[in-house]
Amino acid sequence: MEPLVLTFDIGTQSLRAVLVDASGNLLSKKQIHFEKPYFSQSPGWAEQRGEFYWDGICKASLELKATSGDLWNRIKAVSITTIRDTDICVGKDGIPLRPAILWLDKREVEMTESFPAKNQMLFKAAGMTGTANFIRKICHCNWIMKNEPGIWQRTYKYLMLSGYMNYCFTGKMVDSTANIIGHVPYDNKNARWQTSKDLTNCVFPIPPEKLCALKHPGEVLGEITAKASLETGILAGLPLIATGSDKGCETIGLSCTTPEKAAVSFGTTATVQYTIDRYVEPQRFFPPYVSAYKGRYNPEIEIYRGYWLISWFKKEFAEKEEREAQSKGVSAEELLNQRLAEIPPGCEGLVFQPYFTPGVSMPNARGSIIGFSDVHTRIHIYRAIIEGINFALMEGMKTLERRMGTKTSEVYVAGGGSRSDEICQISADMFGVPVCRIQTYEAAVIGSSMIAFTAIGRFDDLDQATASMVHIKDKFEPNMEVHKIYDRIYNEIFVKIFDKLKPLYNISREMEENNVTSV
Repeated sequence: MEPLVLTFDIGTQSLRAVLVDASGNLLSKKQIHFEKPYFSQSPGWAEQRGEFYWDGICKASLELKATSGDLWNRIKAVSITTIRDTDICVGKDGIPLRPAILWLDKREVEMTESFPAKNQMLFKAAGMTGTANFIRKICHCNWIMKNEPGIWQRTYKYLMLSGYMNYCFTGKMVDSTANIIGHVPYDNKNARWQTSKDLTNCVFPIPPEKLCALKHPGEVLGEITAKASLETGILAGLPLIATGSDKGCETIGLSCTTPEKAAVSFGTTATVQYTIDRYVEPQRFFPPYVSAYKGRYNPEIEIYRGYWLISWFKKEFAEKEEREAQSKGVSAEELLNQRLAEIPPGCEGLVFQPYFTPGVSMPNARGSIIGFSDVHTRIHIYRAIIEGINFALMEGMKTLERRMGTKTSEVYVAGGGSRSDEICQISADMFGVPVCRIQTYEAAVIGSSMIAFTAIGRFDDLDQATASMVHIKDKFEPNMEVHKIYDRIYNEIFVKIFDKLKPLYNISREMEENNVTSV
């Protein structure tokens, strides 16, 4: 009887429990959709009870067991992959002291304390004073220290969501080195917590005793406890294997384990990520993430609003398609994607810049769309959004290629947008290289399972696991004549938009902060 791995994947809007075999087949699956993914006690906040995720894990696991028959008895290991930059304060008893703060939370805290003099001097010399101050202002831990000092004092461990889930399964407060992705004092280069000697440790001053133990991907985090067994139906004593974050496991699961392959996610946040065996910063002062492939790194560029923009477009402009989709029993996106062919590449001069949400590298960013004329329709806008996201990803790819000294030969796609043949073909034409889809949209599940199978000895290494478990299902070849059109738009228009509009963005932000635009 071939062994199986039970893998859990916690996303922002749902979680999945999946039984996976060593050929990369998803034999049984249960998905729990979150009716309310988060709640907001103040504008811009995004919080959720930590127990909410464990309750979902237990429900999905028990329901999967009930429908899996004899497959359940073949489980030899458990793994879990979760969303990043989501933090939970727990007491000594492991019970959360306050709701988890999610990655999309936008709260800020005003820090009046100065950095230590030595750090100030070094930040100034490196030209990163503004970056350090901005990061400190958006750190969840700093907000809790400042606004909830009682909670912070009682915090025994400050955990990522992954670390809290590991505790629920094993009773141990431990996490994978490939899960520590957030605003915490982490040394990505050496895959360890920072010490007080590290330059940026003062940006997020979490005491070392509040940080959990770490293990490398492929190591055993602990065993399923009797309590967790009772609540999930999983056999007590099975090993929980350290893997990585959802994006990191997705990259592995797409077979992007070498730098000539780009892993592109058309998700709520659009990303382009590579795997490389050297420490290469994707942008100055921004570290690459520790890869779920032990000993490697994942340089990444994020487009914060990504395919959230499709949801925005549907809400604001696609009432007709929403009604039609309900009557036909299909999704509104499917109807919109069918109409993409009506609009020529380049959208007859309409160019969309997708930077709706400010980030560390673009603190004053805004979205924009330029080139309107009387020929344009809302379908032009829809295609321009897709092209704009891809232009931003192209910019990220070119930046990473320069910094890594490599060239991309193939792009592997995941996320909701990758389900569309039309979007995949547009992407191939824009990137100028083949775009590949694997056998399942659950790439993060495949990646996490690959590491677990290797850990229990089913494969000698991850390369062997990749050969067995990842299979190209569809390949979209680029039309190089169309690519020339996109290449010219990218070089002559898109890359110049942000710098041209930046002074206006700065004025706009200043006016908002001073309530100039309010009546």
